[in-house]
Amino acid sequence: MKDLLVRAGRPDELDAVEALLREASAWLASRNIDQWQYPPHRDRITDALERGVCFLAFKGGKPIATIQLDNFADPEFWTSEDQPDSALYVHRMAVTRATSGAGVGGLLLDWASERAAAQGKRWLRLDAWKDNQGLHQFYKNAGFTLLRIVDLPHRRSGALFQRSTG
Repeated sequence: MKDLLVRAGRPDELDAVEALLREASAWLASRNIDQWQYPPHRDRITDALERGVCFLAFKGGKPIATIQLDNFADPEFWTSEDQPDSALYVHRMAVTRATSGAGVGGLLLDWASERAAAQGKRWLRLDAWKDNQGLHQFYKNAGFTLLRIVDLPHRRSGALFQRSTG
């Protein structure tokens, strides 16, 4: 995947981002995983596109993945003791099934780490679905450490991961 191009998505690419997220949702459902089993939040995606923090990865001119990377540390998960400003946070990462297993997700996380380091951030962080053990293993294999699981009754996410950008 050496010819992977990652760039900020444009507001007119909302449909492309949404299609990647819907495909991921359908794949999760096919595996009896209830993660992302709701329509993508178009308002949040639109806002991220307008702020330049929603990115698309392209191969051969076709979007094959999306990732949101920003400073938003969800206050229900990340406390002042975590020093939230010391990190960038990954949200809504999805890779098309056509390139599944080709290492695109790992490449995106490496790209995100480099971006975080360039901004002087010590950590790359994310919160994941609490009961998606396969996803937890993916992040562990990508060098992340599971810090803790925040179990809030109104949230399905809450498995907090981080890895050093150094």
